[in-house]
Amino acid sequence: MPEHDDNRSLVAQLLIMTVAMFGFGFLLVPLYDVFCEITGFGGRPNAAAAAAVEMPDLKREVRIQFVTTVNSNARFEFAPDVSNMTVHPGKMYYATFTAKNLTSQHKVAQAVPSIAPVSAAEHFTKIECFCFTTQDFLPNEERAMPLQFIVNPELPEYVDTITLQYTFFDLET
Repeated sequence: MPEHDDNRSLVAQLLIMTVAMFGFGFLLVPLYDVFCEITGFGGRPNAAAAAAVEMPDLKREVRIQFVTTVNSNARFEFAPDVSNMTVHPGKMYYATFTAKNLTSQHKVAQAVPSIAPVSAAEHFTKIECFCFTTQDFLPNEERAMPLQFIVNPELPEYVDTITLQYTFFDLET
């Protein structure tokens, strides 16, 4: 009889662990979203960082370079409307990118950002960006896609150029 009770206890413990692991896995997505919103990680807007910037540093200029690539499996044209701009840290700026679906089919695409140098990434805050969501394109559709950003005045002095690079992917391939 004691062996039978041990088996029931083990089965109960395993069931509890299974439910706990499933619950933890289920909570990972919302926890990751909260983490990304707080830190700005993953290209998500960091509202706290944007709100913390009060006065632009008009004595300092930083060059922002916009670079785009299209994944080899994506049939799109994708380019910044201007290749670079000079900004003052602490001031909000707007830029636009243009993408065109080169096929006669409905397509869903996503732009994935990266920032160089890495030390500038935490100081470059995207307030609004087309990279936050997937983009639905009708056949042969062309559209302008907005970017709103701030460079934090606490950007290290040795950084005078930031490169914002986007890779455009066709999510169906």
